[in-house]
Amino acid sequence: MRQTSFAAMQCSLARTLELVGDWWSPLVLRDLYLGVHRFDELVADLGISRNLLTTRLADLVAGGVVRRVRYADRPPRHSYELTDAGRDLIPVLLAMTAWGDRWATPEGGPPIRFEHERCGHEFVPTVHCSACGEPVTADAVRPRPGPGGRRAPGTTILPEVLADRPG
Repeated sequence: MRQTSFAAMQCSLARTLELVGDWWSPLVLRDLYLGVHRFDELVADLGISRNLLTTRLADLVAGGVVRRVRYADRPPRHSYELTDAGRDLIPVLLAMTAWGDRWATPEGGPPIRFEHERCGHEFVPTVHCSACGEPVTADAVRPRPGPGGRRAPGTTILPEVLADRPG
């Protein structure tokens, strides 16, 4: 079976997963968001091998999700921070964490709680409709063809499937 390249994929989800879909990348993004910015700190916190972290960070930098920032010249040392694209992924990671807290909770309970800075209350991350504010669930969404929808790798049969949906 021939593998399709990232650039050939028409599906936004597939393109996103190509950038951040391996097991380690979301954890690296989480740690950067939480304030762990230096290579050795990331290795220590995640328990990831140095070689694997080097590869993941290079991929995230190449994908425009993380930027490398030099903080020392002798020897050259870098820290890592989220770009705007990386920061936009944080609500997705929060929602995934909430799912994990509900369906795959570690022994002892959730390891992190989230507090909304604006109101000061602890909250459970959820996805809401940008138009009406109602919670979004699988049963409350009707997928429709978008302007970029076409028969291509990643969306070969979706145009027909979406066109055949009632409603």
